[in-house]
Amino acid sequence: MQRRDFLRTAALLAGLPLLGGCRQVLGWGLPIDVFRPGMAAGHRLRDAASLPPPRGTRRVDTVIVGSGVAGLFAGWRLAREGYRDFVLLNGPEPDGNAAGGAFGEWRYPTGAHYLPLPSPESAHVRTLLAEMGVIEAGGASLRPTFDERVLVHAPDERLWRDGQWQDGLLPRGLGADDDAQQRRFLLHVKQLQQQHGTDGRRVFTVPTALASTDPAWRALDRQSFASWLAAHGYTAPGLLWYLDYCCRDDYGSTLAQTSAWAGLHYFAARGGHAANAEDGAVLTWPDGLAPLLRHMRSRIGAERQLPGAAWRIQMQGQQAQVDYVDAGGAQRLLARRVIVATPLHVAWHLLPSMRSLGFERAHLPPRAPWLVGNVLLDRFPQEPEQSTLAWDNVVYGSTGLGYVVATHQLIRVALPERTVFTTYHAFADAAPDATRPWLAAAGADALFELATQDLYTVYGARLRRHLLAARLTVRAHAMASPQPGFLANAGLAALRAADGPILFAHSDLSGLSLFEEAAWWGDVAARRVLG
Repeated sequence: MQRRDFLRTAALLAGLPLLGGCRQVLGWGLPIDVFRPGMAAGHRLRDAASLPPPRGTRRVDTVIVGSGVAGLFAGWRLAREGYRDFVLLNGPEPDGNAAGGAFGEWRYPTGAHYLPLPSPESAHVRTLLAEMGVIEAGGASLRPTFDERVLVHAPDERLWRDGQWQDGLLPRGLGADDDAQQRRFLLHVKQLQQQHGTDGRRVFTVPTALASTDPAWRALDRQSFASWLAAHGYTAPGLLWYLDYCCRDDYGSTLAQTSAWAGLHYFAARGGHAANAEDGAVLTWPDGLAPLLRHMRSRIGAERQLPGAAWRIQMQGQQAQVDYVDAGGAQRLLARRVIVATPLHVAWHLLPSMRSLGFERAHLPPRAPWLVGNVLLDRFPQEPEQSTLAWDNVVYGSTGLGYVVATHQLIRVALPERTVFTTYHAFADAAPDATRPWLAAAGADALFELATQDLYTVYGARLRRHLLAARLTVRAHAMASPQPGFLANAGLAALRAADGPILFAHSDLSGLSLFEEAAWWGDVAARRVLG
C-alpha cells in the first residue's frame, strides 16, 4: 500500500477528512527531520547479525544495561548509597521514553511529558524529587510543598469540540444522560480510590507492586475495560470517547484492548497531594521528564556512563559477560551482577538464557507504536475570542492525542518569542505488527500529516504562517499495553523475583509504562545489588 493510500484509508476508518493543508505546507519546503531512535540497532539484534571478537575486556562489579528511567534510577540509587563499582551502558536510545530535544534554546519532549504528584507509596520518586529541589518541604508528609515553577499552571486542559474550546477534557453539552453518566463514573472511581482488599492494601496503587492481590479485585483483569463499562451501564458516547482517549494516552490501546483493572487503575491509583496545588495537578518541564534523567546522570557521573549497545549477555562460570558494540567495535564487560534495564523484547534477544528463568516469548507484553511530533513556531497562533491556549489541548473525536505546549511553564508576564507544540499519536486502531513496517518505511510527508492532524483541525491553513521546522520521533515499540490477563503473566512474575547474577528492571515488569513503575524496578534492582 502506498503512503498516501494508507493515510486515506486510515482517515476514512477514523471518520475524519484527510488533511489537505499539510500537502500545501510540504510543498513549500518546511524542513522536517525524522528520528527512529534505536531502530537500526534493534533490527541488527533481532536479525542476529554476527559480532566481531571484542577488542578489550573490563571487569566491574555491576553493569546496568540500558539508560531509560529504570536503568538511570538504578544507577542513581547505587551512587546515592555510595556504591561506585558499576557502569551504565547507554544503549542505542539514551533516556528511552523520557528523552527530550531542543530547537536551539527551545526545549521539547520526545516522549513522556509530565509526572503526576507522587503518592506516599511512590516514596522512591519523592526522594528523587526532594534531592532535585522539586519537593521543597514535607517530602514524607501527605502534602509536600512543590516548586511552583514545575507545577502545571492554569489553564491546564481544554477540549476542541464543534469548532470551539471548552475547559477540561470531559466533553460537556452532549445531553443530560451523558452528563449523568460522567458524574456517576467519577463518583465510582472516587470510591475505588479508597477501596482496600482483604490483605489491607489499596486495590489500586502506583507502583502496582504495592497494590492489593485480593483475587476478588484482580478478577477485573480477566475482562476488557469496554466490557466492564457496558456491564455497569456506561454507554454515553461522550464518556466513552473520553475513557478511550485516556487508554490511548497512557497505554496506547483502545477500551476493547485494555484490561478493566488497568482502565480503572488509570483513575483510581493516583493518590498524590500537594500543600500548594490542587489534587490532580501534575509536574512538567519544557522538555518533559528529561530534567529528571539529567539529574540522575549527574549523580551517576559521566565516568560511569559508557556509549554503546549491548549485544549479548550470558554467564561464564560465576561471572556475567556483557558484550557490546560502540563506535570502535566490540567490547566486553565481566561483572558479578547485571541489571537488564531494557524493554523485554530487547532483553529477549540479549539473553539466550531467559527461558531458564521461566520467561517465554509468549510472555512478552504487547507494545504500542507511537509518533511524537515537535513543531517550532515563530509565534503563537491566534486563538478564538474568549479562549486561552492551555498546556494540554485535545480534539474531541480525533484518533490523535492532541498537543502540549512546551513553553507553557515559561509564560508569565508575556508570551515567549517562539514556542514548540508537541503532538502525540498512538497507533491503537491497527495491529502493531501491521503498523511497524509502515512506520519503518514512511517518509517525512506521511508522518507529518499524522503528527499535525489535530493542529490543522484547530488552526487550519493559517498555521503555516508560523511553522519554522518539525522534528518527528517514531517509537515503534513505545510502551507496554495492559491487555486483559496482564496481571497473571507468569513470565513477568519470574523476572520480578529474579535475584541472581542477572536482575531485571523496566516498567515492562509491571505491564504499565509509567515513570514511577520504571523507577520502582530500577530501585528494587539496585537495592538487591546493595544487599
